[in-house]
Amino acid sequence: MMPLIFASVGEENCIRKIGGNAETKKFLENLGFVVGSTVIIVNEINGNMIVNVKESRIAISKEMASKILV
Repeated sequence: MMPLIFASVGEENCIRKIGGNAETKKFLENLGFVVGSTVIIVNEINGNMIVNVKESRIAISKEMASKILV
């Protein structure tokens, strides 16, 4: 397992764990980041990422991406 921030652009990854406190986990789950789902990094700018998850494009900060383990 590694944080999403270390994954490559265009690479398909399976979410294995969501870290952080309960509030952070709930926030990410509401965006579609749930264990077992697939996430693809579309672009990365200064550590912030645009990802495809559940047919949606979502921009997340480097801080949030580091809590998603793939």
